[in-house]
Amino acid sequence: MENKILATVNGIAITENEVNEIIAGLGPRGQAYNNPEGRQAVLGQLIASKLLLIEARANLYETEPAFKAELARVRENLLISYATDKAVSGVTVTDSEVEEYYNANKQRFMGEESVNASHILVDSEEKANELLKKIKAGEISFEQAALENSSCPSGQNGGNLGNFGRGQMVPEFDVAVFAMQVGEISEAPVKTQFGYHLIKLNAKNEAEIIPLAEIAGEIKEAMLSEKRRAAYEKKINQLKILYPVDIMA
Repeated sequence: MENKILATVNGIAITENEVNEIIAGLGPRGQAYNNPEGRQAVLGQLIASKLLLIEARANLYETEPAFKAELARVRENLLISYATDKAVSGVTVTDSEVEEYYNANKQRFMGEESVNASHILVDSEEKANELLKKIKAGEISFEQAALENSSCPSGQNGGNLGNFGRGQMVPEFDVAVFAMQVGEISEAPVKTQFGYHLIKLNAKNEAEIIPLAEIAGEIKEAMLSEKRRAAYEKKINQLKILYPVDIMA
């Protein structure tokens, strides 16, 4: 693909690939710049950078002691970072190690208790009590009442909210639903910032151990991080033997 030249600064070309690299380097935030206006803004920053670079070279900033000192610090930090990467570069975690760790620590991967509930959301306590009375009298089913009266989109599904764990709903709703028995409908409307809810508890799901397939990636990252930390500490301890350290304070 042709690397289109987008601008020149004192004869120095700025290409489309340079703009692409800047946007890619921003990660997820780069999507905000992947449009005509955003790309133009990135191009403007590249032009500014080239102008400053030309100015710096023209004024021989590279020869100034302050720049040389800063450059030495940057080089030193880069070298430390590179040496650190080298020290942990051979660290790996295999799938069998992940499985072994999971099997030995299953209780650490216990999921949370969850429920399946339905609700009817209305804007007044009077309306909620009226519906509750009709439901308890058998004049209308909970699901039909939700379909006809609930202001929540879940009303189209009979009020069903699906499965959710503790803390995923507003506090008043959360406390009420987790205190209910399966099949029970709330004895009174539950008031929240959204209005008045009638709640029906469809099912309770006990906390279970999360399957390995769902958490293997997280375990691997944690094990890799721990192995790298250990490899780093081992390297530092070896270096202390080679190069004596005297702490004066």
